[in-house]
Formats: sequence, C-alpha cells, structure tokens
Amino acid sequence: MEAASRPAHPPVYSRVSLAQLMHATSANLLGNIHGGDIMKLADSTAGAAAQRHSGGPAVTAALDEMAFLAPVHVGDIVRTTAQVNWAGRSSMEVGVRIEAEPWTDATAQPLHVASAYFVFVAIDGEGKARQVPRLVPETSEELRRWREAEIRRAHRLAGKQEIESGRNGD
Repeated sequence: MEAASRPAHPPVYSRVSLAQLMHATSANLLGNIHGGDIMKLADSTAGAAAQRHSGGPAVTAALDEMAFLAPVHVGDIVRTTAQVNWAGRSSMEVGVRIEAEPWTDATAQPLHVASAYFVFVAIDGEGKARQVPRLVPETSEELRRWREAEIRRAHRLAGKQEIESGRNGD
C-alpha cells in the first residue's frame, strides 16, 4: 500500500491509560516498587497504544529510554499514559508517562515518577513486519514529540551503525 493511500491517525487516537495499585509483592528491599515492575506496566501500556494505532498486533522492538524520576511506594496508585509519538513504515515510537499517587489521599496531586520511550513493530499473522497508518500530529505538543522521536531514532540508528562498524574492524 502506498504511503499516501494508507489511513492516517492523530496521536490522540492511540492514547491509552492504565492504572494499578502497587502491592508489597512488588517491593524491593527499600520498600519501593521494583523498577522492573514499573517497566512492565509501561510496556503493557505502550503495547496497547501501538496496537490501537496500527490496528493489529505490535511487538516491543526496543526500549529506547527510561528515566526514573521518583520512587513508587507500596500502596501508590500508578497510572501510565501512552501514545504514539512517531510512526514509520512498520515501526512506531510510543511515549509513556508514569505517575503515582497515594491511594489514601484523593486530594493528592499525581507525581510524575518516570517516562519511557518504546519502539514497537507492527506484525502480521506470520510475525512479519506490516505497514502502519501514518501519524498526523495536530498540535504543537504533538509536533514537538514527533521531532524528538526522530532525534532518538537517528541516535539509535547511528549507534547501531557505529557498533557494527567497530565489530567489523572498520
């Protein structure tokens, strides 16, 4: 399918939010929630956004970046919000914002505790890459996210090329 004839979606089309109460079974020795548990929740949310945008299965290809900004505690309600920031032929960058708030205080402002950028590839029934709809940013914020995603992609690809070059003795 030609790129011009593919359907297009704005980033908001893919937006997904999930929430989960953090239990003691996910705590580390400091009493904070394991970063891996937060990563898993972020990946699940990103996957839902990628599948929504692409209209079918999509798999995690890379975790481009994840920054932990504050600890998450047992008893916090963690809310993840994800949306597609950039889409190519078959791959998509999905940004995820993770916030936490104590379940005991309905008046507490959610605290931004982490952010992540995942790369997903849409696949067909045979596990092969398939084309995804174009992404059409509509707001200045969506355009900023698109530009930043392109920078991360360029860095990721340049790093991969540099590593391959080094391995080949170039």
